[in-house]
Formats: sequence, C-alpha cells, structure tokens
Amino acid sequence: MTRSAFVRARRPEHKQQRREAILAAARELARASGVRNVSLGAVADAVGLAKSNIVRYFGTREEIYLILAAEEWQQWGAAIDERLVDHGGIDAVVIALSETLVDRPLLCDLLASAATSLEHNVSVEAVRTFKRGIHEVIGKVGARVAQVTELTEAESVELVSAATGLASLLYPVAHPSAALAEAYAQDPELAAACPKFLPTLVRTLSVLAAGLPAIRPPGR
Repeated sequence: MTRSAFVRARRPEHKQQRREAILAAARELARASGVRNVSLGAVADAVGLAKSNIVRYFGTREEIYLILAAEEWQQWGAAIDERLVDHGGIDAVVIALSETLVDRPLLCDLLASAATSLEHNVSVEAVRTFKRGIHEVIGKVGARVAQVTELTEAESVELVSAATGLASLLYPVAHPSAALAEAYAQDPELAAACPKFLPTLVRTLSVLAAGLPAIRPPGR
C-alpha cells in the first residue's frame, strides 16, 4: 500500500487496515532478520509511513511486537489443543509441546526478546493485556494437558510454563549469530557444546514431567 493511500485513510475500517498492515510488515521483517534487528523506522518504510504515523497506532516498536507475541501465543495454544485431541499420555504431551514450539521460530524469537526488551518501553495497559493473554493460554493448555495425563492441573501449568521459558533460553543459543556459527564451523569441539533445540526441549521437559509427581505434596 502506498504512502498516499495511507494518508487518505480516515474511516474506522481503513484505520483497521492500516493497523493490520503495520503488524504484517513487522511480522515479515522479524521473520526475515530477527526481532531484535527490526527498527521502528524499518517498519515505517515497509508500509510507506513516517515513524510518527506508526506511533499513532502503536506507542512503540515494542508494543507492536507484544501484540504479535500475543497472537503467536494464541496460535500455539490452538496447535497444542489440536495435537492432543487424539493423543494422550505424558510422552505425547512433551513431544507436542516441543515440536509445536520448534515449528514456530517467530514465537520462539519473541519469547527470547519478551522479558529483555519487549516488556520495556511500553504502556502499563499494553503489558498488562499481553500478560493476561499469556496467562489465559497457559491456563487453557495446562488444563488440556491435565486431561490427557496423570499430572494435576497445577503441575501441567508448570510444565507448559517451563516449555515456553526453556524455548526462550534455548532458541537464541541454538540459532547463533553469523560470527558464532563461523566459529562453530572452525571448531567442532566448540560446536559440540551448542545444544540442539528439539532434543534438548524434549529431554528437559521429560525429566520435569517425570519429576513433578515425585515432589507432589502428600494427599494431592
């Protein structure tokens, strides 16, 4: 869409189209180069707007990516629910949690950036809305996990939370920078220390899932 077309947008439906175009541009830029490498100016250029116009719709770059993160969380929750319709048991749950995260690199990138940057430089209302959305997804997925395993709902919520937390830590390590990737290529011993994303997720979550019932308070 051209800059002139955006300038003429006045009706509510046109403003909504503008918001969606901004979000779409930010999403594609993040997929191409990583969340941390996308500036507000790059988003503005992608949709043919001045940065000041972007700010009218989203207070900051970080707020744009919090909204996208919330959308990614919702989609991940729906994918988990779909995976568990015909499959039960803790092994199936661990695989479902892990594989659906690996299948969503943008979500993992956003997870890695959330606490360190995206939850900063935003309004209280924006971050509150984001956190409420996350808690809702975790609660729903946790309840679903509890239905198909012998974990309690609280244990299931803990497992789901751990899956996303672990993904946020592992994703940037398992997807190194160009310089570090070159260092790994030159030093196989060093490269061997780089964790593999999916196997590490599966192994760690399997250990946690097995251990949660073992530390369950008596009578629960």
